[in-house]
Formats: sequence, structure tokens, C-alpha cells
Amino acid sequence: MTCRELVELITDYFEGALDDDARDEFDAHLVICPGCVFYLEQMRTTIRFAHDVKALERRPEVVGLLEAFRDWSSAR
Repeated sequence: MTCRELVELITDYFEGALDDDARDEFDAHLVICPGCVFYLEQMRTTIRFAHDVKALERRPEVVGLLEAFRDWSSAR
């Protein structure tokens, strides 16, 4: 597997949608490619951060704050 192929399969990897052969190739590539390991960790961090932000945005105090700034912005 090439680095480009790994990048193209990253979503399927996270969703557990790779078949056994593709998963084995994906994992084997990670063993030999520190750049792709770094990329995978960056994607994990991004996904975790996006999830945390969505959860934060649903908190009542944050919703009120976002609405206040939205109204403030349109009033200018």
C-alpha cells in the first residue's frame, strides 16, 4: 500500500469498513511509514476535537453565548 492509498482509505479505516485484506495492508504500511502514523494520529486528534466542539456547542450556556454574538454581529 502506498501513502496515497492509505490516505484514501482513512475514513473507511476509522469507520471499520475495511475488509480484512485491506486492513492488513493498512496496518502493514503503518509499521514501515512514520509519516502515515503521524497523519493517522493527526486525523484522530481532529476527529476528537471536532466531537468535543460539537458537544461544547450544545451546552446551554454556549448556545446563549453564540446567539448573543450572532445577534451582535448582525446589529453592527
